[in-house]
Amino acid sequence: MEKGISFISAFVLALGIAGSGFFIGNGYYQTHMNNRSVIVKGLAEMPVKADLAIWNIKFQTIGNELTETQNKINAHKDLIVAFLKEKGFRTSEITLGRINTNDLDANPYREKTNTQPRFILTQSIQVRSNQVHNIAQASEQIGNLVGQGIIFANLEYEQPVSYLFTGLNQIKPIMLEEATQNARQAATEFAKNSQAQVGKIRKANQGVFSILPQDAAPGVSETAQIDKTVRVVSTVEYFLE
Repeated sequence: MEKGISFISAFVLALGIAGSGFFIGNGYYQTHMNNRSVIVKGLAEMPVKADLAIWNIKFQTIGNELTETQNKINAHKDLIVAFLKEKGFRTSEITLGRINTNDLDANPYREKTNTQPRFILTQSIQVRSNQVHNIAQASEQIGNLVGQGIIFANLEYEQPVSYLFTGLNQIKPIMLEEATQNARQAATEFAKNSQAQVGKIRKANQGVFSILPQDAAPGVSETAQIDKTVRVVSTVEYFLE
């Protein structure tokens, strides 16, 4: 009787082990099949033009008498504003900055002589306009005002004009659709080589939109060029069937 019980127990145990082995194996197979996918990247690029320009004009005057120097910088300001309006810019597009005064005699280490001016006054004017090409042309011609005694104070490493593209949100849907289509083409090519078919999207990451200069060169900023390229690389994971 005990041998019969032992045999039955052993049989049940063996059946249980075999059954558990079947379910483990079947579960692994299903999981493996469900994870059959491919991750691809889709690139989309679009040429665009700047639709906003910001032009910073900095100028200065020097003198020994503060009132006289201030009157001089005000006269130069009026000349610059007249030039800008002549070029077609509206008053609402022109913003005057405050006057900064540098009294060189306030420097205790400065050697006081009668040959060096005491005051340096600096002022800036900003032009913010959608007339991008108009700003590009005017910025090349403003140097003609030097002949009227105006000293421009922009440093060599400063970028006086920044060209910006503000229409990114309008083109995002079109570019994302193109990037997704390109990603699916890549997935289809992969599936063909793997003797499979591309299924639905499992996961997608739209990627980061980048605004790049159309003509890339060392040290050239994107904001220094009117013509630009918008780029996005989307990452998409597709099921394989």
